[in-house]
Amino acid sequence: MRILLVGTLDGQIGAASQIAMAQGAEVSQAGDIDSALKVLRSGQSIELVMIDVNLEVGSLIEHLRAERMAVTVVACGVDNDTHAAVRAIRAGAKEYVPLPPDAELIAAVLKAIAEDKPSIIFEDPLMARVFKLADQVAASSASILVTGESGTGKEVLARYLHQSSPRSKARFVAVNCAAIPENLLESELFGHEKGAFTGAVAKRIGRFEEADGGTLLLDEISEMDIRLQAKLLRAIQEGEIDRVGGSKPVKVKVRIIATSNRSLEAEVARKAFRQDLYFRLNVVTIEIPPLRKRPGDILVLADHFLAKYAETNGVNTVTLSADARQVLVNHSWPGNVRELENAMQRTVLLATGDEISSDALHLPSALGMGGDVEPIADDDGERLIGRTVAEVERELIIDTLSHCLGNRTHAANILGISIRTLRNKLLQYNEQGFAVPLPGEGERTAL
Repeated sequence: MRILLVGTLDGQIGAASQIAMAQGAEVSQAGDIDSALKVLRSGQSIELVMIDVNLEVGSLIEHLRAERMAVTVVACGVDNDTHAAVRAIRAGAKEYVPLPPDAELIAAVLKAIAEDKPSIIFEDPLMARVFKLADQVAASSASILVTGESGTGKEVLARYLHQSSPRSKARFVAVNCAAIPENLLESELFGHEKGAFTGAVAKRIGRFEEADGGTLLLDEISEMDIRLQAKLLRAIQEGEIDRVGGSKPVKVKVRIIATSNRSLEAEVARKAFRQDLYFRLNVVTIEIPPLRKRPGDILVLADHFLAKYAETNGVNTVTLSADARQVLVNHSWPGNVRELENAMQRTVLLATGDEISSDALHLPSALGMGGDVEPIADDDGERLIGRTVAEVERELIIDTLSHCLGNRTHAANILGISIRTLRNKLLQYNEQGFAVPLPGEGERTAL
């Protein structure tokens, strides 16, 4: 992940930089908003901006919107100023991080933003076949389509293909087509010229040009608007792109890897995806099986994630008891490797001993994500008979958020859901009239 830190933060910027870099991030710094915008326009693939809450956070976000730059903004500050945090969130910041920096919190923010790229670890024969095929095609320049359910590791495989190719010393640039609004995606991919639209105050280099000589990952390409697909098809066929508002094409040499968790054949059939683009992308298809179909990977991944998060959080390594290991193998894992990783992180954070029993596992069945565990009981020990799943889910989410003092990132990690899913739920609850804790609100109670 590439991070841009904006401001001086009373000397805490260096400490925040060191923690972020220890998590594998590449960090740049800008002293003010104008300098930050120059960096963002230059094509450095910044994925996260951490800005001093005392700067004009709203002004930066307005510039980003006007210039169609899709980048996550997190505010941070050295004072425990709840009002400043709330102003930043209302201005459009996704999160507020208090400083001096806490290593666990910054790691959680990076994970929530970047979806934390896991290591390539497998033992199941099905995955061995997947990587055998990947090794066969990695050295080619052919477009590759990677398919599979959400959370199976499609981006991990895409990075493996890049690292195993002759392009490995050049850039790997990832674009999440599902996360970027339709009106921003064209500029994100192809860049724009100064004056191309209202708010385009300077030229911006797009992701195709950033990836020149390397690999461009188009993640969840099935979410791309069909009108933009035509421009993408031309870029792939002709090896050149047109910046928005540009007068002449720009030559690029990019290897395309696309991913989808939906059947592109079905999308073509319902005319939501161009057939000619599908054929261009589908030179080679690699399908990643869901975790429930590769049980040989479950325990080796669980052990890896337990060790990883014990080290990250500076706690003793925990092990799984025999009954806990059996529960993990029997679980259906609808969220796949991502669900397993989140479950193991929660287990480490909430562990009270060195060995984890099946009763101490924190699988997210309460959020309707599957799993065979005992029904939830309330504080009086009574089963939650007569209550809807939606009611229980809402209470669990709001109580967890309150426990985390309104910190969305921490709450999402404990709940085992993405930050985007959490925000959508909270927006829904607000619209329904339920009180949702703001950053800094709530109280720490036993979960």
